[in-house]
Amino acid sequence: MERNDEPRYVISIAARILGTQTYTLRYYERIGLVEPKRSQGNIRLYSDRDIDLLRRVKTLVEDMGVNLAGVEVILRLMQRMGEMQEEMEKLTSKLERLEER
Repeated sequence: MERNDEPRYVISIAARILGTQTYTLRYYERIGLVEPKRSQGNIRLYSDRDIDLLRRVKTLVEDMGVNLAGVEVILRLMQRMGEMQEEMEKLTSKLERLEER
């Protein structure tokens, strides 16, 4: 597990880091924007990656006025763009190796 994927913050700490309320984080989980890990005692644990994602959500909602449906679309597009970027880098690398022959 990558360090930024390690579950480490309980919901109250995550909310404090983000400057939001715990009920907001519970709502974001309920609608599927974030999926924190759970401890054996069923306590939500947020990773650094979750915190980064929630910061993006907060920026989109509060600073840019995007509704949550729009946030979902934007996050999916961002994920897809990242996947496409990785694929393009792989193909570029293959092309460079072929040109070296």
